[in-house]
Amino acid sequence: MSMEFDLIPQGTLVQENGQGPVVDIRTSPTRTFFCILEISDQIEQESVDVSIWGSADGENWDAHPILKLPQQFYRGETRAALDLTLVPNVNFIRAGWELNRWGRVAPLPMFVLGLHLAEIPAMPVRVPQAQASAAK
Repeated sequence: MSMEFDLIPQGTLVQENGQGPVVDIRTSPTRTFFCILEISDQIEQESVDVSIWGSADGENWDAHPILKLPQQFYRGETRAALDLTLVPNVNFIRAGWELNRWGRVAPLPMFVLGLHLAEIPAMPVRVPQAQASAAK
């Protein structure tokens, strides 16, 4: 059965930089996920940077994110693929976000968002090759 979970629960109000809960991905057979970031509310003159971080033990996190989604300014959906097959030492993941506000100082930055991940089914190990024949 494929994994499906929220790194940031839908409808989460964020007003400062932060991190989501830790998710154990050791049972994932494919280690490949389809990510959907949905922003349902925001105010003007602000941006949010959402990234996914990896860890071998769930305590010590890599110095750099394993996936950084494009910077967002407005409501809507952003989709990305997260392929962890090339980083076998990553057993746990979590989301992080950074907010930026410019122009008017008040109010504080504010986004309502969620980040959902669904495991992508494994591709066939071997793809049959088509026979090509050249006509002479």
